[in-house]
Amino acid sequence: MTQTIAPRVRTLVLLILAVAGALLAGAAPVSAHAALTGSDPAQGAVVDTAPSQVSLTFSEPIAVGDDSVRVLDPKGERVDKGDPASPSGTTYSVRLVSGLPDGTYTVAYQVVSADSHPVAGAFTFSIGAPSETTVSVSAQGSDDGLVGWLYGFGRYVSYAGFVVLAGGAAFVLACWAPGARVRAVQRLVVSGWLALTAATLGLLMLRGSYTTSGKVGDVFDLELLGDVLQTKTGAALVSRLLLLAAAALFIAVLFGAYARTADAVEPDRDAEDDGGDDDEGPDKRDLTFGLALGGTVVAAGLAASWAMSEHASQGLQAGVAMPVDVVHLLAVAAWLGGLTALLVSLYRAPVETPVGRDAVRRFSRLAFGSVVTLAVTGVYQSWRQLGSWSAFTDTRYGQLLLVKIALVAVMVAAAFLSRRWTQRLADARVSEAAEEAERTEATERAEEAVRAEATVRAEEGVRAEATVRAEEAVRAEATKRAEEEKQPAGTGPAEASGASEVSEASMAVEPPKASGASDASDAEKAEAGQDSVRAAQLARQRAAAEAARQKRLRDADPNRFGLRRSVLAEAGVAVVLLAVTTVLTQTEPGRTEQDARAAAAASSSASATGQGSGAVSLTMPFDTGGKSGKGVVSIDLDPAQAGDNALHVYVEGPDGTPVDVPEVKIALTLAAQNIGPLPVAPDHVTTGHWSASRVQIPMAGDWKVEVTVRTSDIDQVTVSKNAQIG
Repeated sequence: MTQTIAPRVRTLVLLILAVAGALLAGAAPVSAHAALTGSDPAQGAVVDTAPSQVSLTFSEPIAVGDDSVRVLDPKGERVDKGDPASPSGTTYSVRLVSGLPDGTYTVAYQVVSADSHPVAGAFTFSIGAPSETTVSVSAQGSDDGLVGWLYGFGRYVSYAGFVVLAGGAAFVLACWAPGARVRAVQRLVVSGWLALTAATLGLLMLRGSYTTSGKVGDVFDLELLGDVLQTKTGAALVSRLLLLAAAALFIAVLFGAYARTADAVEPDRDAEDDGGDDDEGPDKRDLTFGLALGGTVVAAGLAASWAMSEHASQGLQAGVAMPVDVVHLLAVAAWLGGLTALLVSLYRAPVETPVGRDAVRRFSRLAFGSVVTLAVTGVYQSWRQLGSWSAFTDTRYGQLLLVKIALVAVMVAAAFLSRRWTQRLADARVSEAAEEAERTEATERAEEAVRAEATVRAEEGVRAEATVRAEEAVRAEATKRAEEEKQPAGTGPAEASGASEVSEASMAVEPPKASGASDASDAEKAEAGQDSVRAAQLARQRAAAEAARQKRLRDADPNRFGLRRSVLAEAGVAVVLLAVTTVLTQTEPGRTEQDARAAAAASSSASATGQGSGAVSLTMPFDTGGKSGKGVVSIDLDPAQAGDNALHVYVEGPDGTPVDVPEVKIALTLAAQNIGPLPVAPDHVTTGHWSASRVQIPMAGDWKVEVTVRTSDIDQVTVSKNAQIG
């Protein structure tokens, strides 16, 4: 049967790997998490006079370098000067050289989002009028080439290693203690540790090139590595390596001291037995508790190295999202990693240490708790990353999330089948135990009958032999007396002399007979020794044959075969699920994608309706987190000079239609001169429109414009942009 199953298993594994590879291969081009939500000048805008700087606004904070933002004239020459500055919030600016001629200018940016992913793009604006020649700049990011593919693959391997490491250890501690003595389970957990360690080192080396040039040659650039260590992602990777050192100690104790205290075979208990530790000594209980506590702390720390540097660390409710993300990752590891350990145990566990039905039942309970935890934390994460039902179908993130939900549903269905096979296996074992008891009783009765018959035959043989010997003795005595009666008289002395000679000869022969008896005894001893060796060899052969027979019987058990196949199906879906999760972490969240679309739509709407006609026009998406809390606010400031200015505020919904909100407040701050915030209370004019006249700007400079939008009694948010005034 094994020869029949193996090709199918190999085919399934190859298919799973192919699907995972295809998902990973398509992940790199959509790895941006921060989105460009606005710019000044705006994309495609035509301004009358040359601006002194170009400002870019993103959906979340980003990291910028020396060449993160470049501005090129129509001839392809750079016209920006100095390093990009981040006055505040999510707006970043670069100053331009003075005296720029008319024409079309290209702005190219390559930055790193706060959740560790590179973001690249380009747009144009014109001074005076568009020129006939423009510069073509590729928006391809550093994560689209070989380095990007390797980085994505390293992320997948790191997730898989963590799942196998944490889940395999949890399976041993919580479900099947004898698994600590099984070599296949040991190799699985150690392989998870090695995979996570190697992937973390690789990600640390690739990080510099991944976020800058994307060149393979820069992977070993020590200067870039030093820059990476100063970032949040670099600190997270280094922390992960330190925690892996503690994990190595945990593995040594788990498969060392703990394995020695674990029973080689854990007998199945009754269904009513919860698998308590009443029969364990205090030392084993203390060791188990210590390993469980220490392992949980290390696993939570490893999970936090992802939560503190990726999606959960940015956006709404980051303080809540990071602990939720840690719990989510631990639940994934307990379910998928434990499932992998169970699969290995079912296929590779030795005959003397089989996986009992109680171990499978305990894992079933652990998996159920993990699925419930995943459902709760997943709902919260979905709301946080999507923000609306339409994002499920309108954004790539939502579409991938639907695929993930479908895969989880398939896994749950396969788990239900596994539970049914486990119950059938338990029922079959009960019936087998009853049959075995009957066979044992019948065998004992047969042996007693055989022993009784042998005893009777032995007694009859002894009596028959005694009768024969007695008859022979009587015949010999009678013969002797008859011979004595036939001898003539006077032959007594000669006979006596002959008898004496015979006696002496007999005595002379006796010593050689004694020597022969000694030789015979030695031969018997040697033969007995050889018999014992042959008996030991025969016993080992019989034990091996019995073990092979038991394995064949176990493999031929249809219930165990069905359990193996259902668990294998679960593991196959889990591999694809992990690949989808990896791609999901590299995809722009749906909320961010929709905000960027709304900002673009608002810019177009402002151009069509006359909004943005002021000297300074700012557009900012907002999300208060409540019902109907998403939209776009636009600010027009005219003439944007020191002194009196007119200010107009426009609020629109995600679809571009004007909407009213309970309150809009403006504050102006000039951080360089320590001025502000200067409050502005605009008056409501019409639906979605507020205005304020005679707004005093005391001096020229780079002013921060903050807009607070309140959509309900408790839901409000403050968004900001910087603008050069004067």
